[in-house]
Amino acid sequence: MFKHEKVIWLTRTAVLIALTVALQAATRPLMSTYITGTVINLMLIISVMSCGFFTGVTVAAVSPVMATLVGVPGPTWIFIPFIAAGNIVLISAWYFIGNRAIINQYVSYLIALIIGAITKFLILHFGIVWLLMGIRTFNIVALMANPLSVPQLITASAGGVCAIILLPPLMKGIKQRKP
Repeated sequence: MFKHEKVIWLTRTAVLIALTVALQAATRPLMSTYITGTVINLMLIISVMSCGFFTGVTVAAVSPVMATLVGVPGPTWIFIPFIAAGNIVLISAWYFIGNRAIINQYVSYLIALIIGAITKFLILHFGIVWLLMGIRTFNIVALMANPLSVPQLITASAGGVCAIILLPPLMKGIKQRKP
């Protein structure tokens, strides 16, 4: 990678991290895990699909750290490795499946949405709810109330649906700008 390409990559990645954290802070006053989570998952997917795998991984791993550093209520330090891992599996599904035209692009996006949302949910649910919080019995009320469990499945899916709507025109615009 040439020096100029590194600067462009660093700039795009920094802008996407800043935008992701800003959107998280802006949606927090709405007091809805579902709105904030959907927006953040959408930004993660847009990052990986528009700028590549390494940008996506960087945004996925750094955004929960930055959100905590700037005081956005939500993740605490002990949860960050699980949140980052969940984010990374989400963007990995989108990068490795969503970038392939399996039958057509929308089918690839749909498969990426399903696999990404489920694997993110599983990492967060088992990593945080079961390992860290020590829940040993199945309690559907506690499961639904925990914002790092079932709501993550819903918000990752909703972010994926928004991405399916927004990605085609976004990618078309990006392709038109390239020389």
